Amino acid sequence: MEAVVYEEFGGVEVLRHEAGVETPEPGPGEVRVKVAVAGVNPVDWKRRNGWLEDFYPTTFPAVPGMEFAGTVEALGEGVTELAVGDEVFGWTKTGAYAQYALSDASAVVAKPAVLSWEHAASLVVAGETAHRVLDLLGVREGETLLLHGAAGAVGALAAQLAVAAGVTVVGTASERNHGFLRELGVHPVTYGEGLGDRVRAAAPQGVDAVFDAAGRDTLPLSIELLGGEKSRIVTIAAPDAADHGIVFSGVAVEAPLARRRLAGLAGLAAEGRLRLDIAEVLPLKEAARAQELSEAGHVRGKLILVP
Repeated sequence: MEAVVYEEFGGVEVLRHEAGVETPEPGPGEVRVKVAVAGVNPVDWKRRNGWLEDFYPTTFPAVPGMEFAGTVEALGEGVTELAVGDEVFGWTKTGAYAQYALSDASAVVAKPAVLSWEHAASLVVAGETAHRVLDLLGVREGETLLLHGAAGAVGALAAQLAVAAGVTVVGTASERNHGFLRELGVHPVTYGEGLGDRVRAAAPQGVDAVFDAAGRDTLPLSIELLGGEKSRIVTIAAPDAADHGIVFSGVAVEAPLARRRLAGLAGLAAEGRLRLDIAEVLPLKEAARAQELSEAGHVRGKLILVP
């Protein structure tokens, strides 16, 4: 099968597009999916660099990618809740940058017919992460959330979920993304020097919680804005979170909770209640370029690969 593989940690030069990779066979409780599209996430290039071995140990050769949308092609022993031909999306255990991928049957969700492959795949990691962190923060109607990196894939979904729940969202982003954030109901502020003053001006009532989806050395300021309180700050991007006493929440697939979250997000998207922006759709052979774009940190919306 066609797949992108790497056999050592390093930059994008370690990624190889190959046509003769062995097609995986589903074991008990697993399904094999023909991948229609694969989503690209920062976790992909962080794993490629070897930065996340404490969380995700790598066995070489490795295929990047955690999320996909596609069609069930084969069932492992004991799988009864899915059928060959079902259109699904979710998490893979063998890598999504491939023509075929294996998943636990409990880690995929039926794709609504009105949802495109690209939009379905874009919900998996970003949507579950946004939902999970908002739950950890416990933000409630009437509160104010400071969202660092509000224009990214995770940030945009978190912003929409929070605004829909009656939360005031102040979101950091570059100036070029401020119009986009206003369309989502977010009060945009530019990151960088003087951010504290801009946040205080945008939220004179104060900030109740902080969701850091950017990792731009904003944790000390976030603690200051919360008056020294750390329990309502969560980061998904700052590797030095523990040094500041802040919770770091990585990608966590805890079925059936993650599956329920994903199914709920799919329902909202199918009803047109979530805006899902696609930044660029690239062929699988351009996986290195897709990761370069992601690593540069200026992409608005989702990067998608097509086998």
